[in-house]
Amino acid sequence: MDSKNVIAAISLSAAVIILYSLFFAPSPQELNKINKDNVKNELSSETPMLEENNKLTEVSRIDALNLNKRFSFKNKQMTGSISLIGGVIDDLTFENYTQTLNGNDKIVLLNPKQVKNGYFVETGWVTNNKNIDIPNSKTEWSISGNNKLTPNNPVTLVWKNNQNLEFQKTFNIDDNFLFNVDQKIINKSEKIFNFYPYGQIIRNEAPDVTNFYILHEGLIGVFDEELVEEDYDDIVDKKFSRNADQGWFGITDKYWITTLIPDNNKEFRSDFDFKNKFRASYIETEPMEIDANSTITSNTNIIIAAKEVNIIDGYAESLKINKFDLAIDWGWFYFFTKNFFFAIDYFFKLTGNFGIAIVLITICIRVVFFPLANYSFRSMAKMKVLQPEMTRLKELHKDDKMKLQQAMMALYKKEGVNPVSGCLPIFIQIPFFFAIYKVLFVTLEMRHQPFFGWIKDLSERDPTSIFNLFGLIPWDPPSFLIIGIWPCLMGLTMYLQQKLNPTPPDPIQQKIFMFFPLFLTIILAPFPSGLVIYWTINNVLTMAQQLVIMKQTKVKTN
Repeated sequence: MDSKNVIAAISLSAAVIILYSLFFAPSPQELNKINKDNVKNELSSETPMLEENNKLTEVSRIDALNLNKRFSFKNKQMTGSISLIGGVIDDLTFENYTQTLNGNDKIVLLNPKQVKNGYFVETGWVTNNKNIDIPNSKTEWSISGNNKLTPNNPVTLVWKNNQNLEFQKTFNIDDNFLFNVDQKIINKSEKIFNFYPYGQIIRNEAPDVTNFYILHEGLIGVFDEELVEEDYDDIVDKKFSRNADQGWFGITDKYWITTLIPDNNKEFRSDFDFKNKFRASYIETEPMEIDANSTITSNTNIIIAAKEVNIIDGYAESLKINKFDLAIDWGWFYFFTKNFFFAIDYFFKLTGNFGIAIVLITICIRVVFFPLANYSFRSMAKMKVLQPEMTRLKELHKDDKMKLQQAMMALYKKEGVNPVSGCLPIFIQIPFFFAIYKVLFVTLEMRHQPFFGWIKDLSERDPTSIFNLFGLIPWDPPSFLIIGIWPCLMGLTMYLQQKLNPTPPDPIQQKIFMFFPLFLTIILAPFPSGLVIYWTINNVLTMAQQLVIMKQTKVKTN
């Protein structure tokens, strides 16, 4: 086989691998599926089912907030209110994040159930004894004492039935994104009762999702040691249930997550299901018995967070939540991608600019792989020197491919050339390309981060377009024609870099290689500008290194 065919095949295969990884690879949940017939996962027939109120009266958000009595909460990160009807957390706004760059449209995550995009968290008790009155989603609680929830002031809700049972629900918050709900039942009667603590997150409808296999949005949980990720469509088709002794679960968006963390070492059943609305719930499988004139308590942590790495990792450590760091979708190459983020974040803290951090990390990558790239470029330079002889051999043996291959291999052996080594830079670049794309795509820290000039958000595409001469012509092209300055620079550097490489003798291969930079320019134009900047800087550094090698080996450029 002609060595150029090998190089062409490997190069194009590398491109296919990149595109397949980004768009078509199996989702992580498909890779993490395990046998769901395990005996531990069988549902207990004695555990009561949770209430499912599917009736929805749609009103505006403002009207819904005014329907019920509420008490407010506020800390450094969140503001909102908790409804006294049901004692549910159904109104939450992130104070430090906006929908648009430099906008005033703060991120509103939770909404009352009466709103079309209702999204709320509920905790409580259930029992198999139908003769006991217990608080439910329609119960109106009373406030005992303080009526404003802050990090220094908890709020306690109280409800009593006619059977001498008093239910209390105390809310605490920290300075960031943690709610702690301490539930208590005081039995003032002479009877013995059994209760099961539960919690559930309900979302009326699926939000707009990215539909990228590179990112999971939907229902998520870690049960004992197993990560489970279920898309909204999966839950519509089939209910998911799992029993565990420890873990957490919730609903995740690209940048935000709502989670419930049951008490550790208490076996619970968790369900992901859909009946006119999406629900992630848990219920303890062993009842809590309350004796006469005694008290029982249950404690639940609720994290409704912006998915900043230090926040998520901080809660994982301080609350000892197993694998809570997987709330951020680092992907299959978890350790590589996450450490890559830490490296970029280190340079960001040094420079104050994520774009500069990307440039610096690109330089570091080139330095680390400098010897390997040197070997590759020296081999490519020798290949270029041998090009006339290779052309002569091809003309001499044009009717006998076997002899041509033998002559080529003899020439390579004589000159100490490895034709495949020219593909090493491509293979080196693939994991780093994927890692930086993943970091730019999933980490909140990259969101709304500027570079210089017209790049105001490294996580978004370059907003300029060659079709209006980068803004000189007063015309807004459609999105598919937005091919910005940085993608064009990337394509140009790729073309120039290609000119430094040996030219394939086959005319068809030459056309394919000439088309390749244009193809990638169009493909990568909608991608985050930070990724395109990385690729462009990498191309420039590669060319600089390659030119030095060619000068040392006295090879002329085309």
